[in-house]
Amino acid sequence: MREIWPYRDLWIQLVRREVVVRYRHTVLGVSWALLQPLGLMLLFTFVFTRAVSVGAIEQLGVPYPLFVYLGVLPWTLFATGLTGSVASLASHRDLVTKVYFPQQILPLASITSAFFDFCVASTVLVGLVAYYHLTTDWAFVPSAALLLLPVVLVVQLLLMIGLGLWLALANLWYRDVKYLFAVGIQMWMFLTNVLYPLPQDGTGLMRWLTWLNPMVPIIGAYRQIVIEGQLPPAMAIVSPLWVATALTVSGWAAYRALEGRFAERV
Repeated sequence: MREIWPYRDLWIQLVRREVVVRYRHTVLGVSWALLQPLGLMLLFTFVFTRAVSVGAIEQLGVPYPLFVYLGVLPWTLFATGLTGSVASLASHRDLVTKVYFPQQILPLASITSAFFDFCVASTVLVGLVAYYHLTTDWAFVPSAALLLLPVVLVVQLLLMIGLGLWLALANLWYRDVKYLFAVGIQMWMFLTNVLYPLPQDGTGLMRWLTWLNPMVPIIGAYRQIVIEGQLPPAMAIVSPLWVATALTVSGWAAYRALEGRFAERV
């Protein structure tokens, strides 16, 4: 923060530009920030409760739209922030080659603009919680566990920063990265507990993929806090925090070591 604080105005302007450009010339404007996860929630609710019968979903004991929205909301933040980060260095040729500033600000700006959308879309979550509390047997019980929700969000943002730094750097050297990421992020979603609970007693490859996926405990922590009103296991915070810290620290160091070569690669 000490390195980028003198350039905070540039950071704010980059975030503002991304948000404005994203919703310029649209009829609904910033409403698209909540319509995207809401539309995904409605689609997957229809598929998994009407078109396809899935036993694990039928045994959830919680309204499925609420369950899936608590997966789609953080996942949309994750996917949108990283998608913007991948090309953040390569797409700002003039800034990278003509102006000196900490280059880390570019992927950070993409993640911050995705966080803006997340805050807008969170209003739908409040509405869903209130609706199902009043109309179904499920009841929302406010608890001290809610105080941990910002901590889970910070861990996710730190993970996104670490991944975003490395993805932007890799794409600057090899433009194939953005195409691989576009495919990989879709596959990653279906290997995460976004749409359905993952089996706890899985074996073989599926068990390893679940164990190595830092988004699994993060999304699980969101659901435990909001739906169950319980504190998530300590490993649900500590495990992705270690991964996020390692990626962020190493990524930041890589930028400081390589920033002199960015102009020739862009």
